[in-house]
Parts: sequence; C-alpha cells; structure tokens
Amino acid sequence: MLAQLKEEHRDLDSAIKALQALAMNDELQIKRLKKRKLALRDRIQGLEDILCPDIIA
Repeated sequence: MLAQLKEEHRDLDSAIKALQALAMNDELQIKRLKKRKLALRDRIQGLEDILCPDIIA
C-alpha cells in the first residue's frame, strides 16, 4: 500500500510538471493536483510513522 501511494505521488508530480510546461496551463487543475499530492504526502508520512515510530528515549 505504501509503495502504491508513493507511486501515485510521483505520478502526480509528473502530471503537475507536464501541465506547468504547457503555454496555456490550467491553474485550477494544477492547484487541485498539488492539493491531492500534499494529502498523499501526509498519508504516506502517517503510514511511515506507524511502521517506524520515532521513539525519543
């Protein structure tokens, strides 16, 4: 599951870069993709924290 989320995150990054490269890019679509990418990053971080907790002793 974690690998799938990371792959989706990379795919979104590629899609955002491709849209930004267009002369007539869709700013609203780019903002939506960035928001989705940030949500994925938070979800990935949450799962990584569960799998490998940062224990301060």
